[in-house]
Amino acid sequence: MNYKSISFYLGLFCFPISLLAFVNILFSSYFNYFLSIEAYFITLIVSFIFGCGLYFLGKDSKKKIEFVDQLILIILVYLIIGFLISIPFYLSNFQITFISAFFESISGLTGTGFSIFKNIKYLDPTLILWRSASQWMGGLFFLIFLTLLFSNKSFNYKMTNLTYSGESNFKSEENIKNSIFKIFIFYCIITVISLILLNISGVRLFNSLNLSMSLISNGGFLPSDNLSEIISTKFQKIVLILSLLISIFNFYLLFNIFNKKTLIKEHNEDFYLFLLSIFLILIIYFNKFDLLNIVISVLSSLANSGISLLKTDNNLSLYFLLITIIGGSLISNSSGIKLSRFYILLKITSLEIIRLISPNSVINKTIFNSEKKITDDNVKISFFIFISFFLSLFILSSFLILDNIGFERSFKLSILALTNTVNSEMYSLQNLNFSNLLISSKISLIIFMIIGKIELVSVFLIFKKILFKD
Repeated sequence: MNYKSISFYLGLFCFPISLLAFVNILFSSYFNYFLSIEAYFITLIVSFIFGCGLYFLGKDSKKKIEFVDQLILIILVYLIIGFLISIPFYLSNFQITFISAFFESISGLTGTGFSIFKNIKYLDPTLILWRSASQWMGGLFFLIFLTLLFSNKSFNYKMTNLTYSGESNFKSEENIKNSIFKIFIFYCIITVISLILLNISGVRLFNSLNLSMSLISNGGFLPSDNLSEIISTKFQKIVLILSLLISIFNFYLLFNIFNKKTLIKEHNEDFYLFLLSIFLILIIYFNKFDLLNIVISVLSSLANSGISLLKTDNNLSLYFLLITIIGGSLISNSSGIKLSRFYILLKITSLEIIRLISPNSVINKTIFNSEKKITDDNVKISFFIFISFFLSLFILSSFLILDNIGFERSFKLSILALTNTVNSEMYSLQNLNFSNLLISSKISLIIFMIIGKIELVSVFLIFKKILFKD
């Protein structure tokens, strides 16, 4: 294992936290929120020292590391960065335990949105901004992981090769800095677009800023207790829908549109996602709910955000819960099993049935009617991810049910944790108090929120590396 190289990259990931802490210090100073400004000074100093120490420890090491070492790096990023983000929560005036603070930070970093805080409107505005920024940063980190690390051809269980990934030479060492810069710039651009639209629609600037960071990262943290306190008019709902669509689709779809590239055939997955969204909306169209609220709920579930304007008496919690399992594009911040994997399994199953009925039939193994073919490895990986998801669901539910929250709640909460989706009213889990959970339950949720992002297969590969050393 290349410890020094891992240390080098881990140090680089610490510096953005220093920058976020500095921004919060400026925000606190400008608006005279001095109640917890010391916490951000401590976070800035600790993250900067951590970053410098790890950076210089691995500065002279070999920069190219193996895929399994990259997986270890990703897990360490979630743990170390989660620890740094937890500092303001722990040092706040709410006197929460370190485990609760760490739980809150991992929930933000993975874009899940589970929160130990109640009555968000009474939180220090700097802490609300810190929560939203943790989601935004987590979304940026995951896109970098997804496009630069999970694109490995030997272990491509994210299957990003099946959808357009921006550049054919994304993995080349000489272009890695340029690629990260492009991801960062475009991520900022779509965030600003969402912010401007929300502000134009009448949402106050502070709420627009926090909500835009949550939407783009598919997060669940809100700057208020309920989304209905922020979004009320039809125009605001339409803007919210547009922002959710952006987060569901391939990250590079808008990038190519802005660059005037005619690559629609490379984005057939997004077209299928759009058709699926319409189909899912039409299924419940005739229920006595506001159409825009239904659209928001379906898209929010598909995007694994979970925010909703529907109330607990919607009788559709199981329906929306099942949608969260599907997820969005392969190259997006959404979690879940992902639509493409479902597509592969369904198509291969139907092809095998056709082959049994008519052995001489010509078998079309293209994915989304593109030029790319479904390989045997794609089928095996899709099936393995499908099985590992339900294995994770069984393990996590078993831990949570020991907390006396009931089987139904344990099952629902497990699905939401593995799909990194917030426990909103849409799923009838809004009254769950995470601060009262056992330490074992919080630790289990922390572990599986991370697994929801990196897939259980990552853990298997790491154990294989440790147990079966070459």
